[in-house]
Amino acid sequence: MSTDGSGPAPADEPSGVDLARVALRAAREAARARGDAAQQRKQARRGGLRSGARADGRDPMALGSAINRLITERGWETPAAVGGVMGRWPEIVGADLAKHCVPQRYDEDERVLVVQCDSTAWATQLRHLAPALVARLNEDLGHGTVRLIKVLNPGGPPRRYGPLRAPGSTGPGDTYG
Repeated sequence: MSTDGSGPAPADEPSGVDLARVALRAAREAARARGDAAQQRKQARRGGLRSGARADGRDPMALGSAINRLITERGWETPAAVGGVMGRWPEIVGADLAKHCVPQRYDEDERVLVVQCDSTAWATQLRHLAPALVARLNEDLGHGTVRLIKVLNPGGPPRRYGPLRAPGSTGPGDTYG
């Protein structure tokens, strides 16, 4: 229901978690800007930039800290988290399923993880496990990050054309779909 009680809320409205992330990011940027401005005024009163024994914004930082800061500033939290899940795919789905089903891409707008399997049997198995996998992924990444797992058809050998090919056939004997 919408806030005025007139009907269902539009699907495009961000959820509470998304709004909280946006507000937190804006507050961090505002605080950083206030701190930078105050530091610049202080340095101007002292007569310019000086090196000292205390830490300041010019000091080197650890690579991990720099990467985390960049991810936060650019709003890449979700794509980075999903990329981490793709790297841990065998741990999440199990070794057997990971050998036959490989994540291809993540559509951030639709919140769909696209997975390709090497046979129809594994595609069917993955479709049966999809609701549990979506729940597990959302536990790791945050509620609503993955809405659907889309299973692609297996890629078969190139189609052969020749005298033994039946008219209208679709290629290899795999009957996906």
